[in-house]
Amino acid sequence: MKIQLIRNATLVLRYAGKKFLIDPFLSDKGAMPPFPNTANQHLSNPTVSFSSPIEEIIDVDAVIVTHLHPDHFDEKAKEVLPKDMTIFAQNKEDVEVIKGEGFQNVLSLEEVSAFEDVTLSRTDGKHGEGEILKQTGEVCGVAFSHPDEKTLYIAGDTLFNDDVKKAIHAHQPEVIVVNAGAAQFLEGGPITMTKEDVVKTAQEAPDATVIAVHMESLNHCLLTREELKHFIESKDVSNRILIPDDAESMSF
Repeated sequence: MKIQLIRNATLVLRYAGKKFLIDPFLSDKGAMPPFPNTANQHLSNPTVSFSSPIEEIIDVDAVIVTHLHPDHFDEKAKEVLPKDMTIFAQNKEDVEVIKGEGFQNVLSLEEVSAFEDVTLSRTDGKHGEGEILKQTGEVCGVAFSHPDEKTLYIAGDTLFNDDVKKAIHAHQPEVIVVNAGAAQFLEGGPITMTKEDVVKTAQEAPDATVIAVHMESLNHCLLTREELKHFIESKDVSNRILIPDDAESMSF
């Protein structure tokens, strides 16, 4: 497999001869306002641009949208993705919303377990903890498997919790992508993985490589790559945690 980080949680995944686009966030730098009730209100989103041509990014076999927050499926993506593109959403409710944008071939990960010969398994997550979940809503991750590939688990916008443990134990992934950044509002705790959560994920899956993304692209993501790098250097898992730059590709 080959994984390229475009920006934030947006990935281009080449897996078993197929090409997937994960969580397309394709807006120009600064095209969106800062998230309300968060720090860094002087920063517009996304806070960085990306270097790959959009035409190249969207030249894929299928798209996976883990949830409908605008940094995972934005207006630009709705505009530029072909309306006949195969799109997988987390549930029937999200399927109907995406169909409402004019897309014709939208499938629920709750009901579909494969894309041709690639097995797709929906995983659960919690986009925060406590009262904040009323705002953040339902999210998912997805596990990919194929006889000729390592098993990949993309956790989505979740903290490290029992959902992540369950997914790791069920699928035994050899590669795990986690959305870090420690995003949060002015009230309540983080809604994406903290540096501690990233390390806990690696400890829970001692044979896996963990890739930390979802950093340095949004006004409310407070964990930087540099801070995460320094933190994992003091842990026994630092050789198994990758922190890619935007546009960087990794092969497994």
